Amino acid sequence: MVSTPPHPRATLRETLAEGPFTLAMSSGFFGFFAHAGVLAALVDASLLPVRVTGSSAGALVGGLWAAGLPITEARRSLRALTREAFWDPTPGLGVLRGKRLRRLLESLLPEATFERARVPLAISVYEPLLRRTVVLRAGEIAPAIHASCAVPLMFHPVRIGSRVYVDGGVADRPGLAGAPGVERVFYHHLASRLSRGKAAQRRNVIPRRPGLFTLVLDGLPRPHPFDLGPGVTAMDDAYARACAALDRPVGDGVIAG
Repeated sequence: MVSTPPHPRATLRETLAEGPFTLAMSSGFFGFFAHAGVLAALVDASLLPVRVTGSSAGALVGGLWAAGLPITEARRSLRALTREAFWDPTPGLGVLRGKRLRRLLESLLPEATFERARVPLAISVYEPLLRRTVVLRAGEIAPAIHASCAVPLMFHPVRIGSRVYVDGGVADRPGLAGAPGVERVFYHHLASRLSRGKAAQRRNVIPRRPGLFTLVLDGLPRPHPFDLGPGVTAMDDAYARACAALDRPVGDGVIAG
């Protein structure tokens, strides 16, 4: 997918409809609600990505859809999500063991492996022992999503084969490591929960490169493990705002919704 500059007055809808594009979605604490709303807006507009890549929350939503789960089913499952579905405190290198999360993922995935996904899927994880991002593209999807969502200190690290991984957003917050630089990419950027300091500034930097079109939805409600209710509101708001953003000019590549 070779990138070509969009017409300066073209809308996001027109730009995405011009040719194949990759969907990339960032990490963000419980941001999978907002990602689901944005992806639903794309699906309802018949703007379907030919490849999916992401970290953490983005890997979760993108991975479920790439594995064949209809976005309507993903949204229904998120509306019904309770803390008990993933909450399994166990002593270790994190509060949660992650077994409940793994079972939840396995129950939702129509296809179990990357090789059987409906579109190519790339999931970013972080290998702490070697201090590097690793992009997973083969094997079982559930462990890859689990690892990419394993926020340090919240979840135990995840072993896949002989390696141990944690949250992909540690070093690849945008989830773009799996997207070659020459392809057209629609990227949904979740603002970091960190609000102050240099760390917050680094995490909120919006990537820039040719062929990258970024949607930024500020001010969405922020759920957390002890109150998931705002997540449903965030999902519905993200859907409405993403639908509206499709008809805004692309401009310099960043579209505020």
